Amino acid sequence: MKKFFTWLMTMLGLTTACSGQNFENTDVTGFEALATAPDVTLLDVRSEGEYAEGHIDGALNIDVNASDFVDCAMAMLPRGTTVAVYCRSGRRSATAAALLADRGYRVVNLSGGILAWIEAGRPTTTDAHERDVFVTPGGKTLRFYALMHASVRINIDGRELYVDPVKQLGGRTVDYSQLPDADYILVTHEHGDHYDPEVIAALSIDDTRLVTNRRCADMIGKGEVMANGDTLRIADDILVEAVPAYNTTEGHLRFHPRGRDNGYIINIDGLRIYVAGDTEDIPEMGSLGNIDIALLPCNQPYTMTPEQLLNAARMVKPRVLFPYHYGQTDVSGIAASLAADSIDVHIRHYE
Repeated sequence: MKKFFTWLMTMLGLTTACSGQNFENTDVTGFEALATAPDVTLLDVRSEGEYAEGHIDGALNIDVNASDFVDCAMAMLPRGTTVAVYCRSGRRSATAAALLADRGYRVVNLSGGILAWIEAGRPTTTDAHERDVFVTPGGKTLRFYALMHASVRINIDGRELYVDPVKQLGGRTVDYSQLPDADYILVTHEHGDHYDPEVIAALSIDDTRLVTNRRCADMIGKGEVMANGDTLRIADDILVEAVPAYNTTEGHLRFHPRGRDNGYIINIDGLRIYVAGDTEDIPEMGSLGNIDIALLPCNQPYTMTPEQLLNAARMVKPRVLFPYHYGQTDVSGIAASLAADSIDVHIRHYE
């Protein structure tokens, strides 16, 4: 085994600078091989501004100079995987690599940083959609992209799943012509901030699986219909369950009547993701079973108040929570409110 590990390090160009160093270094070629491996998380530890100017595609951004770098990294980086880390020239990433390695991560640092990457002719991107990376129990890498409001993109080791893809809302737009075609599209209900037939058409190819509630299927004239309680296997490793999503507050019941709309639990290779759709903190949330990642909406009168969202989160008990669909609602205090519940809250641009 030791000989095999030494051979693997050599093949990827991995080295250690000294016997006391607790992480590995690699050149551009080795880093490129790691960056595309399914069990590796790519991490850019530069500032947010540097990241926005250009970064390696698929990289998560956590600034190593931020006071909460270690806490953020431990909350966001999946355990049991390799972290491939880089900065501008390799200095800051070496600091980050040492910090992460001290906490039990296997870390590989890009020698020369993104400057060496660019000099070697490797591509960068300025894609502004925020990403979070998770690994399934079976070892598959999922990349979550916050598109806007209720629109979510999940890359599953190269396959693309979209939930409620919408092109425009207020002053925000998403250029879907620059995004990959869909292997799967899930639509929760027919409101314009969730259902956009033009985007569905633009993303769809011959074998795209489109899953909707009955109302959307009738409106678009196609799609596989799911009602609350139905399950549907859309791939060998993806099982979808439609769950209730509705209003309970008097005066709001007409927005999302019970039984019409769907939330979805998406089980991808053993990782259970709850996309709640437009709902309040309904009692059914208490019996969803184990949820790893939850997206819960927060904007009354259509969905939940922050207080309702906290109650919903405590019923669902996800490992990771994304407040979404929140419009102008202030969700900044949710993380602190749920700190004692051991729920890792990620605030992304889901206004």
